[in-house]
Amino acid sequence: MKAKELMVTLSDYLRPETTLTEAAHMLKTAHRGESRIGVKALPVLDRQGWLVGILSIGDILKAVYPPYLYLMDLGEFAWDGMVEAFAKKAASKQVSEVMTRTVVTVREDATLMECIDHMLKSGVKRVPVMNSKHAVVGMLYERDVFYAITKAMVSKDAKERS
Repeated sequence: MKAKELMVTLSDYLRPETTLTEAAHMLKTAHRGESRIGVKALPVLDRQGWLVGILSIGDILKAVYPPYLYLMDLGEFAWDGMVEAFAKKAASKQVSEVMTRTVVTVREDATLMECIDHMLKSGVKRVPVMNSKHAVVGMLYERDVFYAITKAMVSKDAKERS
């Protein structure tokens, strides 16, 4: 099985100048296959269509959670409405300010094992799929890889029981 057989064809993406408010809305309403059910990350493409980053839900959470808070015991510092206040402050930031710039990708002809290898070794749950011209053509999600593996497990179990 190849990446192109499991990937979700790219129909939504972000631009570096998109605000986090717009990006959050796109993540919540993006196409996943034929449905608009939202996704956990979208690739960021420049005006020429080249991949320059990826923005995930985690990146947005990090933008709302200031780095200096890592050093504090929030039990003594946090207040009701704190997240909302930080979210409002981060809303106008651009995607380019918070996106992940080093993006793990796979070729559309990569085998399923190659895809798993990239995902596990890099600690990512979704990877953009690139064609031979280095353009993003889809996204491969951990869930889809998992379903392919479990389908193989189930079909193997069924054959052994016969």
